[in-house]
Amino acid sequence: MNITDDNCIFCKIVKKEIPAHIVYEDDSFLAFLDIRPISPGHTLIIPKDHYRWVWDVPELGSYFEVAGKIAKAQQKSFGQQMVQSKIIGEEVPHAHIWIYPAEGTPGDKKDFEANAEKIRDYLK
Repeated sequence: MNITDDNCIFCKIVKKEIPAHIVYEDDSFLAFLDIRPISPGHTLIIPKDHYRWVWDVPELGSYFEVAGKIAKAQQKSFGQQMVQSKIIGEEVPHAHIWIYPAEGTPGDKKDFEANAEKIRDYLK
């Protein structure tokens, strides 16, 4: 369908106009590390098409399957059973799900390259 908003930062990330530490990508969804992480590996999962709210995404089941894959990869990569999620949608008006290991997870939350690689390794 290719619904985009030229003023949306997440749409620009989807179009690769803005760099991001991508951990997962398929035809419909993109997952990348948050630039203001709560913990190491804090990931945002977005639909590639621009939808304002998570609940507007037509492939909601597939969306949450991706979230589950990311959460399981984070459990393994960071040795943390507790992985949290949030759906807020206030800061960026593009549907997104936060998935992140519990606060206090050991590691450097700003080491984006290493944290992205850890997650990608478990998604292979």
